[in-house]
Order: sequence, then C-alpha cells, then structure tokens
Amino acid sequence: MQSYTAYSKMYSELIKFLDSKKVQLVAVSKTQPLEKVQKVYDLGQRTFGENRVQELMGKKDLLPTDIEWHLIGHLQKNKVKFIAPFISMIHSVDSVELAQVISKEAVKNNRIIPVLLQVKIAIEEAKYGFDPLLIEDSLGQLRDLPGIDIQGMMGMGTFTSDQEITLQEFQKMSRIYKEIKAQHFADVATFKELSMGMSGDYKLAIEEGSTMVRVGSLLFNSIV
Repeated sequence: MQSYTAYSKMYSELIKFLDSKKVQLVAVSKTQPLEKVQKVYDLGQRTFGENRVQELMGKKDLLPTDIEWHLIGHLQKNKVKFIAPFISMIHSVDSVELAQVISKEAVKNNRIIPVLLQVKIAIEEAKYGFDPLLIEDSLGQLRDLPGIDIQGMMGMGTFTSDQEITLQEFQKMSRIYKEIKAQHFADVATFKELSMGMSGDYKLAIEEGSTMVRVGSLLFNSIV
C-alpha cells in the first residue's frame, strides 16, 4: 500500500496523461468496497464501471448521486429493467436481442441510453460479443431502435501476458471500429467511442485508438 498522498499523486498523473490523449477513464469498481470507491470519487473521479447488475444496484444508492455508472460486463436481458432508469452507458451490447430489450426499457423510462456494440476479438471462448464478420448484418436493425444511441464499440482482449496477442487484438478492434464508423455512422456525431484497454494494457490500447479505458486494479489495489 502507498500513502494517500502518493496515491493521490498517482491518480493525478494518470488523469493528466489520459486527458492529454483525450481518453476517458472508467474506474472499474467491481468487487471493491464502498470505502475505496468513495476515496477514488473524492479525488475527482465520477465515472465508474460495474460488471454485474446486482452489485451495481447494491452500490449506487450508497454512493454520491452524481456518479455516472457504466455497465461494462455481460448483461442479461432480464436485468436491463433494473438499470434502465439511471445507467449512463452500457458498453456490452452483444446481440440484437439485448439491444431490443434495452430499447424497450429506455422508451419506458423516457430515456435515450448511450450504448456501445461489443465485438468478440479475443480467442477465449468465454468472451461475448458480435462476430466481427457478421456485425454489419445487424446494423440495420440496431440503428432503427428507439431509445438507444449507439456511440461506438467495445472490445475485450484475451487475458494474457503476451503483449503481441493483445496488440493484434487491439489492432483488429480498431480496424473494425474505423470500418463500421466510415461505412455506417459517418453522419453520426455521437459515434466516437472505442472502449478498449484495462490496467495492464491501457497504454497499448490508446496507441491503437481507444477513447475510453476501463481501469480497475491499477486504481484500487494500492489504495490505502
């Protein structure tokens, strides 16, 4: 553990670096106690990401109301109704069917929910996402849905220490994002986000065009 002063300096330097790259930080607070989340909030962080709806619901009413909550993990269709009234962004839209449910719940709540389309770039079978070769076939249906604003794409790399694998996957994700943007969202000003990169590889992700990094362990593991 480092002192709070040292931790505060580390956080400030991280934000300064990300700001210089015009990249947004999503502080991944999954499994973290409320006290640690509050400490990161007190340093100025306002955007936090959670993987599971149940954990998110258990935290949101016990933490400051100006937090922007992002759902970054796999989202079950029957859980959408719980987060639709307040969620700031859903990174993990991995099927037309899920998008349709989000659309339905958004309309019920008189909201437009920002979403990202998750593409499966990892070699791991456990990862979710649209098939890179088939996602274009779904865009017609997705773009017509009310209540959602498709603001970009998200990719999760393989859990590996091999930086070459990570680099190849980030390059693939960046290429897919650029192609989809140019061919289908060139006239959509809000389609500008590429959510890619975590604590161990966020700098590599930024080099490949990420505009939003999901950082957890780097922020929380050393906090006092």
